[in-house]
Amino acid sequence: MYSILIIDDERAIRRALKDILELENYTVYEATDGKDALNILKERSVDLIFCDLKMPQMDGIEFLDKYSEYSSARVVMISGHGTIETAVECLKKGAVDYIEKPLDLNKVLSVAKVNIVKNPNNIPKPNKPQKQVKQNNSQSSTIIIGESKPIKKMLAMIDKVAPTDAKVLITGGNGTGKELVAKMLFEKSLRNKNPFVELNCAAIPNELIESELFGHEKGSFTTAIAKQKGKFQLADSGTLFLDEIGDMSLNTQSKVLQAIQEKKILPVGSEKEIQVDVRIISATNKNLREEIDLGHFREDLYHRINVIEIKVPDLNDRREDIPLLIDYFLSSLAKESNTDKLKIEKNAVKFLQSFDFTGNIRQLRNIVERLTILCDKVITENDIKNYL
Repeated sequence: MYSILIIDDERAIRRALKDILELENYTVYEATDGKDALNILKERSVDLIFCDLKMPQMDGIEFLDKYSEYSSARVVMISGHGTIETAVECLKKGAVDYIEKPLDLNKVLSVAKVNIVKNPNNIPKPNKPQKQVKQNNSQSSTIIIGESKPIKKMLAMIDKVAPTDAKVLITGGNGTGKELVAKMLFEKSLRNKNPFVELNCAAIPNELIESELFGHEKGSFTTAIAKQKGKFQLADSGTLFLDEIGDMSLNTQSKVLQAIQEKKILPVGSEKEIQVDVRIISATNKNLREEIDLGHFREDLYHRINVIEIKVPDLNDRREDIPLLIDYFLSSLAKESNTDKLKIEKNAVKFLQSFDFTGNIRQLRNIVERLTILCDKVITENDIKNYL
């Protein structure tokens, strides 16, 4: 499990960030200023740091000067008082990003995901063998839990579509498991020995996404100190997963459409096109039909990426799967922490089956993890009511 340190003197900001990040299964620590944060970093390691700019005792700039003595984690600055000059100063001192207040929580999640993945010092824990409650066949190592009709229908669609080169659009709410569907499509495809490359379109600034997708030549822009391959080229002969494609700018949409149609890309600063062969899988939590009507998404690109649409059901529409999911999470969490698996009373399970899950599976896992920490041996209905 990855950990994040939030440094901000405003309790409300810390609480909002903590709540949204914990829903994503991050372990979150809090500090009221830079000095408090350094004391925390002396005791424990973290994978990412969100740091406010203006704070008492030790502000964000001073923290940037000192934190590297204790941690190699990436730092993302947040501020409601910043200017372009202060943002540049933070980046020069080692910050990897700068987010203005009021905070866009979706952007916070995207920035967290990208920077934890990119952190070269962040080595994920090896996967441990899990009890597979539901796995469609031996060709896929990705686990999708469920026996409900919506899940069986979705898995049947994956089995039918995966061996083809058809472009797939995965739709569904936040926390439903769209990324798992993309990985299962890849693992069951004929391209599964070749690269699977992901890009979160919401996490990359508009001015950089073209370089991320198509690559760039050395010197093509200020920070292009070396030639770099883009995601299309890295995914050549394999699969490119464009997550949150509904957040892609219209200008970038036009270039992606051209790349898909012509199977060629033009790196930034280059005059030579490169032939690519990729299968495109996209995902979004937005209604792209509505985005088209609003002028936010190109209809021609929509038809290109949506040869097959796979809708991932909300947890509220597959409540019969909740007992299986709870059991799976209890087993996984016990193995992760090397502790005995907690039991859960039937009434407690029924109570969770009646709960309104706005955050879908991600929210359910967060609840189960909280209960495993706070409860002893058996989880009761009263425990859930007390800790929910």
